[in-house]
Amino acid sequence: MPHSRREFLKGAASAATVSAVPVAESATALWPPIIAPNQITQLFKRLPGDKAVSIYAPPVGGRGVRVRFNSSQMLFVASAYKTFLLCELMRQLDSPDIVHTLETTPVTLDSTVWSPSSPTFNAPKVTGTVLERATLEAMVTTSDNTATDMVSKIVGVGNVRDFISSIGLTQTLIPDSTRAFAAYLLGADNYLTITWDQLNALIDKGNGFVNPFLNDVETLASSADDLISYYSRVLTGEFFRHPETLNEFQRILTLCDFIYLIPLPKGVSAYAKSGNIDSSGFSARSIAGGMYFSNRWVYFAFIINWYSQTSPDTATINSFFSAINQSLTLIRDSLAGGYRITRRLDEEQDAPEHIPSSLSEPDFGPREKSKE
Repeated sequence: MPHSRREFLKGAASAATVSAVPVAESATALWPPIIAPNQITQLFKRLPGDKAVSIYAPPVGGRGVRVRFNSSQMLFVASAYKTFLLCELMRQLDSPDIVHTLETTPVTLDSTVWSPSSPTFNAPKVTGTVLERATLEAMVTTSDNTATDMVSKIVGVGNVRDFISSIGLTQTLIPDSTRAFAAYLLGADNYLTITWDQLNALIDKGNGFVNPFLNDVETLASSADDLISYYSRVLTGEFFRHPETLNEFQRILTLCDFIYLIPLPKGVSAYAKSGNIDSSGFSARSIAGGMYFSNRWVYFAFIINWYSQTSPDTATINSFFSAINQSLTLIRDSLAGGYRITRRLDEEQDAPEHIPSSLSEPDFGPREKSKE
């Protein structure tokens, strides 16, 4: 990995804050007595690379939590960006009959949408038509990139970008397609129009990546604060008119495999989209969403970008997953159990109602040639 790429992802110095959300003027913070206020951020500070954490539990019954660590920095989030495509399609189809529409609308699957890393639609071996609902499920469950580009084509990536901008997310960038992203990384001048065969010919040259994963042209990026701002609204239905649409959106997000790979704490309803990448010395993991338990929401976003000559770097991955599990378990136990300690809130701030502001597993090895 060139040194310039290593430096590209280095942003502002990390800053960490942990605060409870006060619900009265009495200066009390609500935590289980077995942890210190900085215990969550310490779990991530010791990991390599750039990390970002944001957790927000709105006050309910006198208990709320706000945790931030480097949460405003834009980082590479890989397939976690696909939640915005899902949301925009739900918005466009918003109706009481949305499930019927998704189950009966065919989508063309052919060489115009084939993309690397498609474990469900298995480009170029799968062709024909599939239904929109199955396409969305493939995009979330296995982060299938062909499914993702099919959804991008349906909704129009410009519409997704307009939506992201309209809700005040300033640190989020999405690609024109996962195929365009791969082609740009590989240095193709025609990355926006590159064909499947042209992309594979470029991959087979074996020249590696020319451009960094985090860039301002074709990338998959966001900040933890942007993701919290989005999920704290979308999971409660702010962007949909009909409860059937929200129900379908939530159902699809329950299919994310990272919910069980990390795993997230047991006994909660979890809704999330993850992302992961291991390539050319650069790795990333991310997951963002919400969990619901005890009649309350907790929204979360965890991101890490790091460099390692070991691919995959299982030690770092396992440590990151463990930190997520421990963090959300501590918060679940604190809020569900009602444990309470008191400390001064000299540096705390009220959390606003809405916090302002997976391309995954890219195996770009030799591919089977299509017959076109």
